[in-house]
Amino acid sequence: MSDPRVGLTVTHRRYVPYSHAHYAGNLVDGAYALGLFGDVATEVCIRTDGDEGLFASYSDVQFKAPMKAGDVLEVVATVTRVGTRSRTIDFAARVVCRGRPDKGESAAEVLAEPIVAVTATGTVVVPPAA
Repeated sequence: MSDPRVGLTVTHRRYVPYSHAHYAGNLVDGAYALGLFGDVATEVCIRTDGDEGLFASYSDVQFKAPMKAGDVLEVVATVTRVGTRSRTIDFAARVVCRGRPDKGESAAEVLAEPIVAVTATGTVVVPPAA
């Protein structure tokens, strides 16, 4: 019998402020996405187990495209496995809007197709059921 928590998906969106630009070209370091994965994993744990849980590990992280200051990121977490105390979660960070400084200081656009910037698989743990 399948656990009803498998398949639960949580989505967050976050604007990337220019204060987070770390490299030339307003690039943001990849660790920014990992922090967002931690935030969305916390909500997953709250929804599945009524506890914030703890991030235990990543088994895979793939940096696929740049994230830039001025982007709006959509961060999605989907539960793929439920153990006694552990949960395996697949993550994706997608760029859905991007700043367009070439068109003006505050110009931006919604992208026709989101750009997958980072994917990962991670494991969280929660306290034993009461």
